[in-house]
Amino acid sequence: MTYELSEDHRAIREAVRSVCENKIAPYAADVDEHARYPQEAHDALVASDFHAAHVPEEYGGAGADALASAIIVEEIARVDVSASLIPAVNKLGSLPVQLAGSEELKQKYLGALARGEGSFSYCLTEPDAGSDAANQQTTAVRDGEEWVINGTKRWISNAGVSEFYTVLAQTDPSKGSRGITAFVVEKSDAGISFGAPEKKLGIKGSPTCEVYLEDVRIPAQRIIGEVGEGFSIAMRTLDHSRIAIAAQAVGVAQGALDYALGYAQERTQFGKPIADFQGLQFMLADMGMKIEAARQLVYAAAGRSERGEPDLTFFGAAAKCFASDTAMQVTVDAVQVLGGYGYSRDYPVERMLRDAKITQIYEGTNQVQRIVMARQLLAGVQSTL
Repeated sequence: MTYELSEDHRAIREAVRSVCENKIAPYAADVDEHARYPQEAHDALVASDFHAAHVPEEYGGAGADALASAIIVEEIARVDVSASLIPAVNKLGSLPVQLAGSEELKQKYLGALARGEGSFSYCLTEPDAGSDAANQQTTAVRDGEEWVINGTKRWISNAGVSEFYTVLAQTDPSKGSRGITAFVVEKSDAGISFGAPEKKLGIKGSPTCEVYLEDVRIPAQRIIGEVGEGFSIAMRTLDHSRIAIAAQAVGVAQGALDYALGYAQERTQFGKPIADFQGLQFMLADMGMKIEAARQLVYAAAGRSERGEPDLTFFGAAAKCFASDTAMQVTVDAVQVLGGYGYSRDYPVERMLRDAKITQIYEGTNQVQRIVMARQLLAGVQSTL
């Protein structure tokens, strides 16, 4: 086997890039400026079946593999990180159903997602459960053939826009993490409400809100997996979904480098393009080198995700950590290449810098990723290609 993308994966990149450049990029600055949901991107992605391409074909989806899903997120993030959260969050929110849900849940919710009838969000984080994700205070109590859920979820991406929510809740506090269960909650369920969108540094087009659950009654059939399996399902989900954040980081870094390269070749100082100066060339070389290293790590992790290999936890954490650190450094350097112009909102690298920062934080901070990697190494769970 040669170490390269297949023709199908290259075709997916070309197709999604065309959608991005024609129907997403023109609105990216306005989405950021007005902190509004990127509806144009949403509509374009649904129309082209890129909004949730990971959904298997048997449930009406495109059946994209993990690498194709990563490429889709990467290409969208190259022009607008906020818009890239549409497929990324849809995968994060629905993956518990795909991994562990009953056939009934899969048919209903994966099918609706594939048809564009509603997006999916993921409700794990709480006011006191960030990096300590097992410290769930939201509760679910059995009442006959129903469960009654009460609690508050915080920092939930696309909350209020999504129709469906995977919610983690404590069903048996005496068992700790083994007492946590996963449920599907619908936006139309009585008792669910949303806080005001957070005022954020970046990804302003993706609403981030608190989700309030007050005596939300749902049928017992909406349990994902079995009672008490929720935390395990949540961690398995993150092993796979972190790769989307890593791809997002590669995308925004590539977008920043692309713009910096064009600017460096057009901007003249001392009678010649600034791209001719060796000091700047070294910056550009380092940016390109780090992006390509990150991309290869992301694609290697995506392959492990698709195959379900035992070292996925290490590779998912490594890809997310390395790619997001790279995105932060590259976007900082892109601003430096543009000088004063880079610091202005008239140029996209300023937005890209702000957007890149979140990739080091959500779906597990990079400090947590390093803990995860170290544990895997100490346990001997790592392999080579």
